[in-house]
Order: sequence, then C-alpha cells, then structure tokens
Amino acid sequence: MTGDTQRFSFRLLATDGMARRGEITTPHGLVRTPAFMPVGTQATVKAMYTDQVRALGADVVLGNTYHLMLRPGAERVARLGGLHHFMKWPHTILTDSGGFQVMSLAQLRKLDETGVKFQSHIDGQRYHLTPERSVEIQGLLGSDIQMQLDECIGLPAPEKEVQRAMELSLRWAERSRAKFEAMGGVEKGQGLYGIVQGGDVPHLRIRSAESLAAMPFEGYSVGGLAVGEPQEVMLRMLEVTTPVMPVDKPRYLMGVGTPDDILESVARGIDQFDCVMPTRAGRHGLAFTRRGKINLKNARHADDPRPLDEESDCPAARDYSRAYLHHLVKAGEGLAAMLLTWNNLAYYQQLMQGMRDAIEAGRFEDHRLIVKEGWARSDLPPL
Repeated sequence: MTGDTQRFSFRLLATDGMARRGEITTPHGLVRTPAFMPVGTQATVKAMYTDQVRALGADVVLGNTYHLMLRPGAERVARLGGLHHFMKWPHTILTDSGGFQVMSLAQLRKLDETGVKFQSHIDGQRYHLTPERSVEIQGLLGSDIQMQLDECIGLPAPEKEVQRAMELSLRWAERSRAKFEAMGGVEKGQGLYGIVQGGDVPHLRIRSAESLAAMPFEGYSVGGLAVGEPQEVMLRMLEVTTPVMPVDKPRYLMGVGTPDDILESVARGIDQFDCVMPTRAGRHGLAFTRRGKINLKNARHADDPRPLDEESDCPAARDYSRAYLHHLVKAGEGLAAMLLTWNNLAYYQQLMQGMRDAIEAGRFEDHRLIVKEGWARSDLPPL
C-alpha cells in the first residue's frame, strides 16, 4: 500500500437507540453514514451527471459487476484506468458481486458449488461466474468496496432451500475472502463485505451473521430482503440480525429501498443503502418530496403553478412548476426524467443528512415521527 493511500476503516461517531452515525474511510474519500448510494449500474447514474450526483451530497455510488463484465468488460475498464476514471467519479465506489443480476436477468443459468454458469441477456454469450472471478472483476474495476458472491433466493421459499442457499453463500464467502486477499485488496486499502443470508428464518439469519462475523471482512451486508416479502418481515429479520453483527464494522442493507424502509432500517442499526427506486421513479413521472410522493402523470397537476417543494435547495424541486413537469412527463420529454431524477436523489440525500444530524443530536425518534408526519400529507390535491 502506498503511503498516501487511505486504508479502509469505519468509525462510529454517535448512536441513538439502535441508530448509528458513522464514517467510512476508503482510498477515494469519506462516506458519511447512514448513507444512500445512488445506483450507477452501467457506470452511470441514469439521467444524471456525476458532478450533479456529488453536489447533492452523495459520497459513494454503486456499480454493477454483472453489467460491467458483459459490457464494456472489466479488463477493458482496467486498461482505460479503472472505473473511477472511466466514469469521472473520483469518490468512493461500491460494486455488487453480480450474483443477484445473474439470478434475475441471465438466461439458462445453472448454479452449482463452483459458481453459476449463464448466458448473457445481451448476446447469449456463455459465462461462468465464480466467487473468485467476481472478486477478480471487482478488483479490475478498482472499486473501493467489494461484495462476496452469494446466492439470493426469492421469498417465500421452503426452509430447506433457504438453508441450502445460506450455507452455500457461507462457503462462497470464504472463497471470496481468500481471493480478495490474494489480489492485494487489503494492501490497496479496499474493503470486502460478507453478505448475511437466511431468508425469513430467524435462526438461519443469526447463524449466517455469526459465521460471517468470524471471518475478517471489512463490512457486513444483509442480503436477500426486499425481494417480495412484506416490510414487517424485512424489519423483523433486521431486528434479529443486527444485534449479532459486529458493532465496529459498517452494515449494509442491499437493494433497499423506499424512504420509509430506509428510515425504519436506520432505526434498527443499518448504515448503508442502495436502490434504483429514486432514479427509476424519476424516469416514470414519480417525485419524492418531504410531503410524500407526487405522481406527475396525474391530470390534476396540469394547471398547478407550485413547485414540488418551494423550500428545497434543489433547483429541480424549487424552480419548475408541477404543471411544467406534468407537461414534460405527458410529452415523453427526456428533460422530465432528468429533472425528476435530480429531485428524487436530492430528496434521498436530504433524508440521509436529516437522520445523521438527528442521531448526532440524540433526537432520532422525534425526527423519525416528524418525517413520517410529513409523508402522511402525501400528494394531496390543491385546496
């Protein structure tokens, strides 16, 4: 490790109940937690410039191993200077392992102890993604935070199947860690996270978390949730899982989610989140605000001169009327996706900053209730 490279570390700055305020150090900067990580699946946060994403307060974005290995290819990205340089994002990048996308997108996939063989959904080319190859790809991309390959199954599922996938994921965790260390990830200051599996079965979640905690990961994720189960099931799994996760390591809930999911998960000890929801919703005419969701497709906005939020610091929320945004959405204009994505990511980052401030001030529960009260006035017709 060079003398000026920051080694991955996590510092817990404050707690309020189970809620945690912290700071992750990576080779490309600090990540303030709780953190929402905008999803940059194919080396881009859709409809946004990277400078915009940073200006909104994002410390980290997420890239996707599956998509980048297929196109343009990890070796090509490495030759071109790595993912940070390639996408003009000189800050922290987290890459997922690609496993979830293989299970959900790939054709003719076949999973066994070695890994998963599949055909690309783009051109039908055959691939074999193993725990070692996943870590190798993430190393070529040069991401600061990398994920082990795991098997994520949908819920509900039989307990035997949940247990089988959880145990396989633990074996893959050991192989992923060995490859990460062999590639010099620790010396480069990078971090590798293990992923807790176990579906909706409490004792399997606990066993998975305890087994992973015995391995020297830099952080720990909770996977296999937000895959179709009700919110109360997800929260119950967090309530049994986070108490057995290491206190001195970051905790990442993968693929979550709605503002309410994030608020409730922070209350249960989670530090990091990612989800396509704010960007995808923006491309489909849905705006998130502190007063709830606003569907700009609805005809009632056609004559509404009000902005989405007159008190927001984000120009997309403050400087354009709902009538104009409705017009853009109905006309199918690309600017609609750009403005609504900008608004949505701004709202998510404001949500995270509000929680960080509240935890530090020891008033997280009061803040949680105030935020929920604001959402209760969701998308009311103008008086």
